[in-house]
Amino acid sequence: MRSYAVPLALLADLVCVLSFVVIGKVDHDTGTAVPAVAATAWPFLAGALLGWVVTLAWRSPTRVWPTGVFVWAVTVSGGMVLRLFTGEGAPLSFAVVTSLFLAATMLGWRLIALLGARRSRRTA
Repeated sequence: MRSYAVPLALLADLVCVLSFVVIGKVDHDTGTAVPAVAATAWPFLAGALLGWVVTLAWRSPTRVWPTGVFVWAVTVSGGMVLRLFTGEGAPLSFAVVTSLFLAATMLGWRLIALLGARRSRRTA
């Protein structure tokens, strides 16, 4: 694995979370100033970091299974729990949208990486 693969993979997961938050803030017109984005994003960013630690994701950061699935699951569940502990709501509709968006993006970039790696192996 290339030396930059792990930091780029972590960055990709964090960008997925930040994209979710910014898109939600724009869609709901709740402000995209840095403090507003940070207040909403931090539980899910913490969840993503926890997911990386729990799964030892740096060993195979681009794998969809099990790395991507478990990082995604810990990101969503950890983020929801932290939101509840801090007094923020986590209604079912929010949990569903969060889960689907983060699954599509966090697993999606890994699928694209997998397909790219397979394609480059066939042409090599």
